[in-house]
Amino acid sequence: EMGQFQMKIVPTWGDLKVEYRRALIGELISEALAVAIIILIGDGAAAMITLYDPSPYAQAYWGVCIAWGLGVTIAIYVTGAVSGTHANLAVTLALAFFRGFPKRKILPYWIAQVIGGFIGASLVLQLYHPVIDAYNAAHGLTRATGGAAGVFFTHPGEHITPIHAFWDEVILTGLLLLGIFAITDEFNDVAPRANSSALMIGLLVATIGASAGYLEAWALNPARDFGPRLLAWLAGYDQAAFPSPENYWWVPIAAPLLGGTLGAGLYQIAVKPYLPSRSKSGAPGDTDMPVK
Repeated sequence: EMGQFQMKIVPTWGDLKVEYRRALIGELISEALAVAIIILIGDGAAAMITLYDPSPYAQAYWGVCIAWGLGVTIAIYVTGAVSGTHANLAVTLALAFFRGFPKRKILPYWIAQVIGGFIGASLVLQLYHPVIDAYNAAHGLTRATGGAAGVFFTHPGEHITPIHAFWDEVILTGLLLLGIFAITDEFNDVAPRANSSALMIGLLVATIGASAGYLEAWALNPARDFGPRLLAWLAGYDQAAFPSPENYWWVPIAAPLLGGTLGAGLYQIAVKPYLPSRSKSGAPGDTDMPVK
């Protein structure tokens, strides 16, 4: 009997490009969906504390913080297997600098994340617009004057100037990325294992909010602020959204990008080289976290 042949099909360059585009589209949908989930839950909690009197969170601010944090956790569980759930421009930038994320994907991820923020805020507006309008009418406010703007985007709290807020956000986002890099480092023996890292990242977000949320609403993420701010501007918030009082709109964009890079860099310099399990393994590189 003659031997049988099996023809091995070698994918063409065109096939590889189609597959790459298909995978990238899935990742971008995943990133947009992740941020939309976070904003739907988080801005929904912001609406609960802003629009109702007495607010169910009036004496329990931790409830708002944990809502934001669990929003992040849920987003990771929904989309993490597809894109890794960066869900934050600062996270994408830090991964590109320190963990091998392809730099050609930075801008598409950023755009998808902002779109997700816009979609999430649109859903919150759909849910709460009658309550927002009633709140503004009761307090003699309008959207154009910033009535209930805190439902959608961040602003400095009492005694906080925009420049002070900038450095606050640098510090807080640095802490966020320091924690994320520690939680997701496979060589860190005390980091949570398996799927529990999503819960710990959510609790990290909530804890930062609980310790510093009143300063300027702990943006930590340009997509979290810019996407909803853009939606609010289109929904009648006008100059309250852009350029916003004291021209604040740029602070929640620039500060997290700088702070996240510094926090991730601090982990790479001050912690990662000294991990015992890393020295035992002799691992040479800094790309220990698989990213797409």
